[in-house]
Amino acid sequence: MAVDPDAFRRAVGRFATGVTVITTVLDGQPFAVTANSFTSVSLDPLLVLVSVRKTSRFHAPVLGAGVWGVSVLAADMQDASRFFASQNRYDAATLFGNWKHSVGSVTGVVLLDDALAAFECRTVLTYEGGDHTLLLGEVVALDGSGRDVPPLLFYEGTYRALAAG
Repeated sequence: MAVDPDAFRRAVGRFATGVTVITTVLDGQPFAVTANSFTSVSLDPLLVLVSVRKTSRFHAPVLGAGVWGVSVLAADMQDASRFFASQNRYDAATLFGNWKHSVGSVTGVVLLDDALAAFECRTVLTYEGGDHTLLLGEVVALDGSGRDVPPLLFYEGTYRALAAG
């Protein structure tokens, strides 16, 4: 008996995740997408993994570039998350115009300044993952000195906040 895809989506939605904006640059043009499929993999070497939908506008550029950035979003960055998740509002010329950002010194990818942490990565392997491609990246630079505020969380299809402790 096959597992119903909608039931699967609801079940994995019960796993709370952080929210990131993944960026790349190809031929001088920046690209970005919101993703909650980001995880650390290894400390030796420093490796992280992100999953990118094959039909997204981000897929071909990130594979072509071989470098990407990860900005870990703070709880007050829901607008950025929604913006970079929207395929309809994509305009490369003004992609980062509303967001404070900088360019990574090693890879040249855009990183969001208000992020809790930011990573610059170089793709070391890609894996086919159904309708996604899994990118395994070596962390070549990072900034973990972001603001000391709660993270943006995603659970059951909505943004959530950490309960006070």
